[in-house]
Amino acid sequence: MAVANGIQLQMRQSYAFMARNFHLMQRYWAWEIVWIAYTIANSLAVTFIAEGSTEIAGTSQEVVSRFTLYLMIGALVWHYLSVIFTFISEVIQWERWEGTIEYTLMAPVNRWVHLIGQTYYAIIYATLHTILIGSVMVFFFKIDLTHANIFGALLILTVGSISLIGIGILGSILPLLYPERGAQMTHIIQASFLLVSGVYYPISVLPEWMQVVARFTPVTYVLDGARATIIDGAGNATLGQYLIPLLIMGAICIPLGIWAFMRAEKYAKATGKLKRVG
Repeated sequence: MAVANGIQLQMRQSYAFMARNFHLMQRYWAWEIVWIAYTIANSLAVTFIAEGSTEIAGTSQEVVSRFTLYLMIGALVWHYLSVIFTFISEVIQWERWEGTIEYTLMAPVNRWVHLIGQTYYAIIYATLHTILIGSVMVFFFKIDLTHANIFGALLILTVGSISLIGIGILGSILPLLYPERGAQMTHIIQASFLLVSGVYYPISVLPEWMQVVARFTPVTYVLDGARATIIDGAGNATLGQYLIPLLIMGAICIPLGIWAFMRAEKYAKATGKLKRVG
């Protein structure tokens, strides 16, 4: 009975962090509108590159259709994953912005409970955002999903999310240890994923050393798997080449991230780095 009550309490605590973040979203609703409008415009601009290839390079309509879907998948998947990474990696920065970092990290709450609440919020927020952006893009482009393996694509995206959560927790250590510049350092990690993971182009066009790096990022496997299932209609039996690396990365990065975060938190408390500014 005591164990069940303890689990129930921890679930409520995780929900409290998630609910707090949704209340913050409501408070800053104007910023949400700006962010949505910017993301939609950016996604459309990238995908229109495919439509423009007809006039620029004289490509056939069949090639344009495939290219359009290729870029659209890249834009939507990247947005979904980048939002999850951003919200998890900035879990400490959010507390500093709100002036609650001392209260949150000194509260009698297990840190993994706090991180779970932030993760739930990130996944829900990213999912709603991506659905909204995808719905808008469908109005602008003709998309043929007749042969798409939607279930396989969702499976890839779900497992990929788990892998990126661990990296996001590792990234969240930077704002904890470097109050003035830690958040900017997490953006460098995110930009590196964008460069080497083949978001808008196949990684085969990259220099060889960058192709090697790309194979160690979960974003690469999520994008390759999503395109294989949606564009080529790859069956579920062939998804192991994407799922296995993602599961391995998740199994390594999540425990490692939680362990490293707790060590960094202990160090930050001992050295006085929890203050609002650096």
